[in-house]
Amino acid sequence: MREDLFRLTACEAVQRLKSGELSPLDLIDAAEARIAEVEPSINALPTLCLDRARADADRLMRGIGGEAQRKAGWLAGLPIAIKDLMDVAGVRTTYGSPIFANHVPERSHPLVERIEHMGGIVLAKSNTPEFGAGGSTFNEVFGKTRNPWNTSLTPAGSTGGGAAALATGEVWLAHGSDHGGSLRRPATYCSVVGLRPSPGRVTRGTVDTLFSPLSVQGPMARSVPDVALFLDTMAGYCHLDPMTFDAPRLSFSHAAAAPQRPHRVAFAATIGGSPVDQETENICRDSMRIFRNIGSTVEEITIDLEDLEDTFLALRSQEFVIDRELQLQRYRDQIKPDIVWNTELGLKQSISTLAKAERARAALYMQFNDLFSQYDLIVTPGANTPAFDVDLRYPEAIDGIKLEHYMAASTLTAAVTISASPALSLPCGFDQYGRPIGLQLIGRPRGEAALLAAGALFEAESGLAEQVPIDPRHGKVPPMGKLT
Repeated sequence: MREDLFRLTACEAVQRLKSGELSPLDLIDAAEARIAEVEPSINALPTLCLDRARADADRLMRGIGGEAQRKAGWLAGLPIAIKDLMDVAGVRTTYGSPIFANHVPERSHPLVERIEHMGGIVLAKSNTPEFGAGGSTFNEVFGKTRNPWNTSLTPAGSTGGGAAALATGEVWLAHGSDHGGSLRRPATYCSVVGLRPSPGRVTRGTVDTLFSPLSVQGPMARSVPDVALFLDTMAGYCHLDPMTFDAPRLSFSHAAAAPQRPHRVAFAATIGGSPVDQETENICRDSMRIFRNIGSTVEEITIDLEDLEDTFLALRSQEFVIDRELQLQRYRDQIKPDIVWNTELGLKQSISTLAKAERARAALYMQFNDLFSQYDLIVTPGANTPAFDVDLRYPEAIDGIKLEHYMAASTLTAAVTISASPALSLPCGFDQYGRPIGLQLIGRPRGEAALLAAGALFEAESGLAEQVPIDPRHGKVPPMGKLT
């Protein structure tokens, strides 16, 4: 049985930790064995901190550091992975950049401190594109992460390492971040569950963009109840982040365990004309039968948005200027072209362009607000296209439409980022080549409880959460659609 501990859900593992049936050391040993078995095939967790993890486990087992054990989200010594964009004290943290290849921070990020205070044990750092910018997970420090469903394919980005680690059972929970879809697309590509929380739900702590709602931190897991558990661990007010607010009185785990069905569900095959792979669209539309099976009314709608791509790029590029302008001045030759392009786009754009994007953002928010006066839930495909060649930065085309840059493959998720709504990605099937296909469930701002409840009902009816963890599978790259 000890060899199969990696197959436990996070909720099951925490219950066994609380009961004393398992110790944190048991799970660390199980994770270490599983990582040794599958990591050579996927390269998801390039930095391990096993000695640190065992020292933390020893402290918990001696009764030190258990002050939060009665709170919702207590992990009781569960090993987890932290994305390599976030500092963990004493652990190599590179941000996926050669500039920081040997960086070892002295102090952890406030979110890591919160997770550890809540009984989580950091086992590893998960791979990410440089500074989290990219739709495919690779960097010059650690190389490429591969999709366990087909190791010739990418797990997407930028939380690709966390998604691949979950899908193979290396860890039970993975932390991630999301700007244009970095929690949601990797979850879709790896057939796991990722949640982009509402801005302010989870602390960002130390970033320079503290007053922007675009980039958030959040949880990823193999099932909706596990994501709810990890959100309980993360959520709450942080004095270092002015956008944060208190966690709700009723836990998110409670919402997932006793869910209420959404009465009215809107399915949108795309948002703002964003191109979507045709087979992906068909699979997602067909999966709406699951909501109908649980008693929800489903209507297909069209969400028309003007200048979606330009709006998101203007807002995103402004943040790149804040984050990367000074680094470009000093380290330009060490920073990958996608980041240089995105930063220079922001430096070149006019104040009028940025003002237009802000007006468009306000209009988009009000449009989604109007939709939520009619529907409890909005559902779209989880990604514009299925997993693509691991050697590509982004797919050449989607549904015959040529893509000009890496963000063009993320406009479905980027639109929801602008809306400030929470969004949950969860599996809904597989395409003809065996690639995972997922949905993006969108809830009202700060409506994570209802969103997780809807996701839990869909997941229970579909049974797809039971398909992971898997052993890495090798295969060929499916043919790409022809340009029209």
